[in-house]
Amino acid sequence: MSTLEPFPFERLSRRPDAEGIGLVASDAADRLILDESASARAAAAPGTIVVVGDAYGALTLAAAHEGATGIRVHQDGVVGEQALSRNAAELGLSSAVESVGWDAAALRGAEVVLVRLPRSLEALREIVGMIAAHASPEVTVFAGGRIKHMTLAMNDVIAESFTRLDISHARQKSRVLIAREPRPGWSPAPAAAREGDLEIRAFGGAFAGARIDIGTRLLLAHLPDAPPGGAADDPWIDYACGTGIVAAHLAMRHPEARVYATDQSAVAVASARATAAANGVDARIAVERADALSGRLDSSASFIALNPPFHSGAAVSDQVAPRLFADAARVLRRGGELWCVWNSALQYRGVLERLVGPTRQVTRDRKFTVTVSTRR
Repeated sequence: MSTLEPFPFERLSRRPDAEGIGLVASDAADRLILDESASARAAAAPGTIVVVGDAYGALTLAAAHEGATGIRVHQDGVVGEQALSRNAAELGLSSAVESVGWDAAALRGAEVVLVRLPRSLEALREIVGMIAAHASPEVTVFAGGRIKHMTLAMNDVIAESFTRLDISHARQKSRVLIAREPRPGWSPAPAAAREGDLEIRAFGGAFAGARIDIGTRLLLAHLPDAPPGGAADDPWIDYACGTGIVAAHLAMRHPEARVYATDQSAVAVASARATAAANGVDARIAVERADALSGRLDSSASFIALNPPFHSGAAVSDQVAPRLFADAARVLRRGGELWCVWNSALQYRGVLERLVGPTRQVTRDRKFTVTVSTRR
């Protein structure tokens, strides 16, 4: 009989991501995935367990706690990577875990893959296609989530890449899809679209896909004709850049300008790079995956454009944007401008005034508000 202590899920933290009421670092879906995969993980050879989409490390670190080593984990968000790293260090499990990029090497030889189901069907299609293409032919995939975020279409998407699909019993409003016998797999390519003279590229799971969302459209329509900065040592910044639409728009309209685009999402960064290349402006746009503006020095920019996210994982939260505003204030020079579009119901103007500086409304429609804040 095992004497192993239960994994301490309660010790996991979301930091540096938003924390607060209703925002948790693990949930019932994590525990169900672990229970359903327990026998397969126990039989897996060292270095053959891969985890995809682990929010803050619950799946990865619980598997390591139970004795697994050489666990490869891919998380789309760099904030999730940082939280996992911190949690691993605090639990003494760092040596069992390796964060990896999303490529063939991440999956090569994998016998067991644990997946937190993404909400995007295209993201799921890319995940299971990659697993089928690059993991062991004997791989078993345990993909789980909260039932309220799951659809029957997910079964069909998984069946495109796997011959056998079993479904667990529901528990605590969670369920696991178990896939075996991979079909011939494939590697992802971005979706493509064109709006006016702008080419857009988007890998699965990128916000808004290969289109311009209505908030960004409103922001683009009201950006200044001649923003301050734009030189190599003072680039315009597309902050939380998504698919890089604002960055490409700026670079195309200002042929001498330099633009820095950043997002914490690996899918967003890959999409933004593809968008820049499709528009022939990739030589003037630097795209970086980073937590907020951690890649930029204090007082180093004159112009930042931002369409802040209002989700933290699957939860709607008003705690994400203020952290981004505060880092924009750090990076802006005195007198620099933060151009921001936000859902009017979130009423961010007072927060912008407090964290950045004097803020005026540029425009507003039925749903969104565009403001410009000047760094005090």
